[in-house]
Amino acid sequence: MADLKLPSRSQDFSEWYNVLVQRAELADYAPVRGCMVVRPYGWALWENIQAALDKRFKRIGAENAAFPLLIPRSFLEKEKEHVAGFSPELAVVTIGGGETLEEPLVVRPTSETIIGHMWEKWIKSYRDLPMRLNLWNSVVRWELRTKLFLRTSEFYWQEGHCAYATHAEAEAEARWILEHAYTDLAVNLAALPVIPGRKSESERFAGALRSYSIEAMMGDTKALQSATSHNLGQNFAKAFNIQYLDQRNTLQHCWTNSWGLSTRFIGAIIMVHGDEQGLIMPPRLAPIQVVISE
Repeated sequence: MADLKLPSRSQDFSEWYNVLVQRAELADYAPVRGCMVVRPYGWALWENIQAALDKRFKRIGAENAAFPLLIPRSFLEKEKEHVAGFSPELAVVTIGGGETLEEPLVVRPTSETIIGHMWEKWIKSYRDLPMRLNLWNSVVRWELRTKLFLRTSEFYWQEGHCAYATHAEAEAEARWILEHAYTDLAVNLAALPVIPGRKSESERFAGALRSYSIEAMMGDTKALQSATSHNLGQNFAKAFNIQYLDQRNTLQHCWTNSWGLSTRFIGAIIMVHGDEQGLIMPPRLAPIQVVISE
């Protein structure tokens, strides 16, 4: 019979986590290096997180949409700081249908650039603002050191993208998302005590004016970034020419923000609540609400 005893959480926290995720049938390693398979129990937990966040996003009028997985490489190069920040992590497609592509396509690491391209077409007047979109998708960032849920080359998340007429609106809603969506979810549903705050300049999202995050303390005393919200200023609006005519009939660049929470949040739940006996789920998010044992 296989030994079902877990490694000691207090003696080898990393191995305890790795074994627990697989023994609890939350996820498993995929045949592609750095990728994971999310199993039904793990996905049910993610669906509960999705449902809770979706309600909160709709309070500010965010609408769900879908954008392509493949992005022209030239789009990322329009915002220099953005492409520089992601360049080492990009997965690039150069062959399609057996032929070399005229332009390489990047497997999306995030969607600011493709959304910026479309907003240039859609936003023409102050009447088109604010525009608030949210995407439920997966992204690829080629990671060297991976760990189930916490850091994988492909991961699932939501990414919100909003355009506004003023900096004040973009800043206010970037902070609203951090407090009333992410912090509220973490504290009141996941029972995770988190510290919300502003990221340092060295940790700021590539291309952002300023970045905010919630940080949770794990069982091994390390902090885990659990969600982020970014005020992008006018950087992407200028790079992609996202302009609108204001009420004085003057052409203005939009102000934008973006925000995201990923399946890393599941890893946080495991590392905060799990113990030497195994997995413990916060009741308000747990896929299984009652367990009857002999």
